[in-house]
Amino acid sequence: MDFILENESFHAVLVSIACGAIVGLEREYRNKSAGFRTVILICFGATIFTLASRLGNISDDRIAANIVTGIGFLGAGVIYQGKFSVQGLTTAAVIWTMAAIGMLVGFGEFTVGFALAVVMVIILSLFQKIETLLSSLFLTRTIHITFKNNAIENLREFEKFLEHHQIEAVRKGMEKDENKLEAVFEISGKRKKVRQVNEAIILLDYVYSFSNL
Repeated sequence: MDFILENESFHAVLVSIACGAIVGLEREYRNKSAGFRTVILICFGATIFTLASRLGNISDDRIAANIVTGIGFLGAGVIYQGKFSVQGLTTAAVIWTMAAIGMLVGFGEFTVGFALAVVMVIILSLFQKIETLLSSLFLTRTIHITFKNNAIENLREFEKFLEHHQIEAVRKGMEKDENKLEAVFEISGKRKKVRQVNEAIILLDYVYSFSNL
């Protein structure tokens, strides 16, 4: 019985490394923070914890709960608040999902784990192309505008400017100090029009600085 379990554990480790490598290659190719080695170690680690827990006769629900808790901290570490938006959500989701695949492999579901790793690569690569195609038709961007002074009329003039260019805009935030007025907008429209607006904003006399995310 011990020999069977040891043999299964050896195969589980190999399969978990293969699953991590499949997804890790895609992440490394796209130069993400969780790249080839990191993704392999996440899947590998989840498998090891699962195997160790099985050897200790720990219940399956406790195995899952503890791994998910640990991975939650790791995933939170790659999510950060940029200046105007949240970054790293997809990377955190990859970490979370790879841990789940590692657990499946640790429980002996080799075929299911490998198949899900392949599905993950399809989701990450093919669906990104779909997003790119959709963005070519309709684009949404967050822009940060700093006006040369704190006159509220500049803000109203800028909103009229966006409306004139047939751009839908939602004001997400505004900050005013003694010298300047800052505002964050989420703009959307046809890709061509959004690009034209970006170029036109730079030429506005009352705009001090402009960032497009």
